[in-house]
Amino acid sequence: MDGQLVTAITSLGGVVLGGGLSYLVQHHAQRMSAHAEQRRQDDARRAERLVHLERFVTVAAEAERVAIDRPDSWSAGEPWHTTARETMRRFWVAQHMLRVLFPNSVNAVARAYFRRLNRAVWDGVPSLDDLYTELDDLRDAFLAAARTTLD
Repeated sequence: MDGQLVTAITSLGGVVLGGGLSYLVQHHAQRMSAHAEQRRQDDARRAERLVHLERFVTVAAEAERVAIDRPDSWSAGEPWHTTARETMRRFWVAQHMLRVLFPNSVNAVARAYFRRLNRAVWDGVPSLDDLYTELDDLRDAFLAAARTTLD
């Protein structure tokens, strides 16, 4: 074989081998970068969910206090009514943000919790002890559902 032909074939083999290795390295780096980006997005989504979950729980606690402090009779414009209206508005917004960020399993129990507290605030409750038990059950169901989606 001619020396130039051997050199050309060796050179071509080196180019093919180098190109193949370069492709594999780039492909691996691209996959690693995509996995890292997905992990960052998942972490950001989880953090956003936690923020809204905390907001919902905080406003729910405020709504419970408003329901417990509910006077037997009240009229629009009184301090209790103003506080109740603002608290329930924020609670409604927090509950609807959960609809955007969480699956239906969480939304269903959050909605039930919201509705029961809404009734307690505006309609009153015959027995606070019964309300505490009912709200504890609803809160526990909500937190359990939220926990399963965050794990």
